[in-house]
Amino acid sequence: MTTPMTARELLEKLVSYPTVSRDSNLDLVDWAEAYLTDLGARCFRDYNEDGTKASLYAHIGPDIDGGVILSGHTDVVPVDGQDWSTDPFTVVEKDGKLFGRGCCDMKGFDALALWIAAKAAKAPLKRPLQICLSRDEEIGCTGAPPMIEAMQGKLPKAELAIIGEPTTMQAVTGHKGGLGYDTHIRGFEIHSSLMDRGVSAIMEGAKLIDWANRMNAENKARAATGTDALFDPPYTTLHVGVIEGGTAHNITAKDCKFLLSFRCVPGDDPEEWGHRYEEEVRRLETEMQKIQPSCYIALDKRFNVPGLKPEDDGAAESLVRGLTGDNATHVVSYGTEAGQFQTGGYSAVVCGPGDIAQAHQPDEFMTVAQFEAGQRFMDRLLETLCE
Repeated sequence: MTTPMTARELLEKLVSYPTVSRDSNLDLVDWAEAYLTDLGARCFRDYNEDGTKASLYAHIGPDIDGGVILSGHTDVVPVDGQDWSTDPFTVVEKDGKLFGRGCCDMKGFDALALWIAAKAAKAPLKRPLQICLSRDEEIGCTGAPPMIEAMQGKLPKAELAIIGEPTTMQAVTGHKGGLGYDTHIRGFEIHSSLMDRGVSAIMEGAKLIDWANRMNAENKARAATGTDALFDPPYTTLHVGVIEGGTAHNITAKDCKFLLSFRCVPGDDPEEWGHRYEEEVRRLETEMQKIQPSCYIALDKRFNVPGLKPEDDGAAESLVRGLTGDNATHVVSYGTEAGQFQTGGYSAVVCGPGDIAQAHQPDEFMTVAQFEAGQRFMDRLLETLCE
């Protein structure tokens, strides 16, 4: 058996793989699978459609139900256009911080999961430990659902899942759901001096974005109640971050493309918001086709991420609160794979080292103190698995 690596060595190894979300993660998966297999874990993969990416899941300990899942994603966001002062794919320690792409989001947690897996492999476990390393989280949490489905019947059913997104080791028991639509507007080109006879895809797209702005204003004005009031902001938000289209300033734009995304509080149904958007799209499309029948608006649902709903007497929350001593109520507005595990029949909670404010930033970092806090958490978890 290979000598287990330290947590810091594991972090350095994982960060060294440039698993940017647009690229393959198979080199990292190959290495992690070999490492876990050498520990005695049973490992399985779930590939994407073209086989260029894979999720990895593994089982350590007795072959019984009721175990604990440690779940993290392997992909990271791009570094393009960001001004880094260090090599993004080399861990650099400076001023009590560990810099590197993914140190915070979320290879720090992945490293700790592999570190405790090595210790668990030698421990007298009474409950099993399962490790899940998913693909394609950063493009809409699309890798976890097929992985969770593939696990059924191959691994004993765990009782709960701890998703290690950065929460500064607080127990997060609720987060917003997410829905995203790739929107492609096809207009009709004509000289802009005769724009009434053409259809500008950009100007029509602006109407949909204005609709999103109006929905945001209405949601903000509505009083939040119940669990919704815990979120910041305490309402569903609609957002367009990137838009492209057009040929020249004096031609009505033939094409306009953008992604419209929703972040929904638990009191709102993401599917209902999707239906409302689709209705607005079809209404606008009808108006466009009165001018030029060839015009259209194509929608492609990019992702649909369920929110994490606070559980009554949830096993995951109870365990994490016992391990951290955190008894406060925490919810977040970003999405994670926790809602997908919850939908898959697992009690779920989000808890991991690092601050989400550092995620996706140039010079992304995790403090050494947070990384060490994560190690102490893992050691306490191992103790409970042996009780």
